[in-house]
Amino acid sequence: MVATGTTGGKIKQACPELNVTLMKSGPLGGDQQIGAMIAEGAIIGLIFFMDPLTPMPHDVDVKALLRLAVVYDVATALNRATAELLLANATLAEMAHD
Repeated sequence: MVATGTTGGKIKQACPELNVTLMKSGPLGGDQQIGAMIAEGAIIGLIFFMDPLTPMPHDVDVKALLRLAVVYDVATALNRATAELLLANATLAEMAHD
């Protein structure tokens, strides 16, 4: 699991047993770091939550990240319902490989 700094820090706090690699905070380049990983084929799924009613100072970076996810056909969830489906599918796929 790879996350931007702020989000990843919250994940680590809530679930210390998860192995989370932290990138920079989104506005400081974390979104771009993850985008580069998508382009390199190192990311197979993306969960990106945002408040659609709040302006983001790094909106251009977010759009670039989502564009890369589409270009490289990365499974992407932008809300909780889709994230749960994505995670459930990943869990099933992992179980099938065991």
